[in-house]
Amino acid sequence: MLETIFKALGDENRLRIINILFRGEFCVCELEVLLNLSQSNLSRHLDKLKKAEIIESKKEGLWVHYKINKEYEEKNSQLMMYLKSNLKDMKICKEDNNKLYFYKKNNLTCTHISNDKEQVILTLNTEV
Repeated sequence: MLETIFKALGDENRLRIINILFRGEFCVCELEVLLNLSQSNLSRHLDKLKKAEIIESKKEGLWVHYKINKEYEEKNSQLMMYLKSNLKDMKICKEDNNKLYFYKKNNLTCTHISNDKEQVILTLNTEV
């Protein structure tokens, strides 16, 4: 299991996902626009994080929502505190956090993304 965890943490995009999920639960479409990753690429990263049990998902209608696995976070509190404390200092994570700030500030939702994904991406990239 340790090898699976370190493999999961050994990729910048997966660290970016964890960084965003430390801030709450998000739908796949929200993660796509916040991280500017294709759905297939994002799904591959999410799968590795789920296999390592770092994150969990739940399906709600058409959307799948992801969040940090609280049980994992409690069992591995030192690792998770280390990640929380250090991810925010990574340049790319700072940019992601700024996008998330503007996403929330503009009250954007999955509905906005499904109606005009390109406009949401443009808004986020223009604001940051």
